[in-house]
Amino acid sequence: MNWKRLRPIAVAAAAAVFVGALGSTVTDLGAWYQGLQKPDWQPPGPAFGAIWTAIYALTAAAAVITWRRAPKGAEREWLIGLFALNGFLNVLWSLLFFRLQRPDWSLIEVVALWLSIVALIIFTARHSRLAGVLLTPYLIWVSLAAVLNYEVVRLNGPFG
Repeated sequence: MNWKRLRPIAVAAAAAVFVGALGSTVTDLGAWYQGLQKPDWQPPGPAFGAIWTAIYALTAAAAVITWRRAPKGAEREWLIGLFALNGFLNVLWSLLFFRLQRPDWSLIEVVALWLSIVALIIFTARHSRLAGVLLTPYLIWVSLAAVLNYEVVRLNGPFG
């Protein structure tokens, strides 16, 4: 394979690793988080890392597939913009919830994150049904995280 064919894979993988690493950096599972009341149905701690790893891999794959199928120009610019916005919102949620210890704010922000995933699914599916399907676990996981976020706010609020 030549570099031109590998470049989208390398860029998508690097972006996924960057977003994951940055989100992990602002995620503090210390005393404050451990002290929060959480619903009994919350997935076990180790599941989060495994699930996020799979989601980032699927997201990167969806980006590469869409990049290869999207015409050059505005469609590719939209693709980059939507994925960049989504990555920003993904990290922002972690920053609000864990670093700033504001689950109430992250509950508001998760709506924007969820909508950005829906936008990605719609946009990528226009170019490849498979790419849209690959993003579906991300939407499901963030939906679950939003309900979990709501329960944390309900069980522990008010914050700030």
